[in-house]
Amino acid sequence: MRVGTVRESKTHEYRVGLTPESVREFSAHGHEIRVESGAGSGIGASDSDYEAAGATIRPRAADIFSECELIVKVKEPQAEERALLHEGQVLFTYLHLAPDPEQTADLVKSGVTAIAYETVTGPGRTLPLLKPMSQVAGRMAVQAGASALQKEHGGRGILLGGVPGVMPGKVAVIGGGVVGFNAAQVAVGMGSDVTVLDRDPEVLERLGIHFESRAKTRFSSRANLADSVAEADLVVGAVLVPGAAAPRLVTRDMLATMKPGAVLVDVAIDQGGCFETSHATTHDDPTFVLDGIVHYCVANMPGAVSRTSTYALNNVTLPHALNIADMGWKAALRSNPHLADGLNVHAGHVIYEAVASELGYPWTPVADILD
Repeated sequence: MRVGTVRESKTHEYRVGLTPESVREFSAHGHEIRVESGAGSGIGASDSDYEAAGATIRPRAADIFSECELIVKVKEPQAEERALLHEGQVLFTYLHLAPDPEQTADLVKSGVTAIAYETVTGPGRTLPLLKPMSQVAGRMAVQAGASALQKEHGGRGILLGGVPGVMPGKVAVIGGGVVGFNAAQVAVGMGSDVTVLDRDPEVLERLGIHFESRAKTRFSSRANLADSVAEADLVVGAVLVPGAAAPRLVTRDMLATMKPGAVLVDVAIDQGGCFETSHATTHDDPTFVLDGIVHYCVANMPGAVSRTSTYALNNVTLPHALNIADMGWKAALRSNPHLADGLNVHAGHVIYEAVASELGYPWTPVADILD
């Protein structure tokens, strides 16, 4: 199979879909690999590194899209990339379709087969292709929030860890999943006063056992959430509903109860955000201030630590991408129900139920496609 990867075109996105080591694996399986020139520059991989691994370098993204049967990316295709997709082609990348009607419409129109990293499942309905980026984003969330709390960035002038004789900053983490757990780890490590909110008693128990007295847990009722947000210097939104738009848990009215210069970091922004006042920002302009509250809503946070993120992502995506290339997409999905959960769009049909429901498309079950 002809497999290609392109230089990511999203603003300040430095990750790449395939590392030279991943290219070598595809080559060993007998596949032809096309890589856009400069695609690996953000991770320190040169065109010659890719050529040594067996890839053919092409000068433009358009060449990759026209020549390749399988496109492996990191971020959702931008409008100019979506115009290059065509029927019969397989796209394997993060999509986050539920809050993105324009992208969904373009994918449906293109006839492409689009498999989303974020909805591929694992045993126990885990999300193994989302997990490494959630780990990165969770850890970065506190780092970004700590910076935003500095006075010159519009924040309260708070050092999260405090100093002897001065109380530490208060961090509220909404959601105790992978993002929330990693955010809490970093916040605790910095010496912050940390509270994690979740609605699942088992998650709260697991967090309580892990952190012991170093972090508090709290059931995420409306009253407890409002109270925790009002008290916090930094709020990390770490809520996920797989494949669907994130619930807007923190309302604009709540901002009036917060301390001026407090910070909201919305890690759920890829799925529309879990704060009512969120809108996506970029690494070159990461924050905005609304009602006196600093918002950090960068939609591709792990792109800032591109080498770490790319290698962590390739570790989990490569086996699936190889299976798609080796077997063909339909046989690969038939043989692996977890990978089949990743199918979001195929030949003009919306396959993922949450996306169809959110955006008003007829839903076509994946079983109907694979029969």
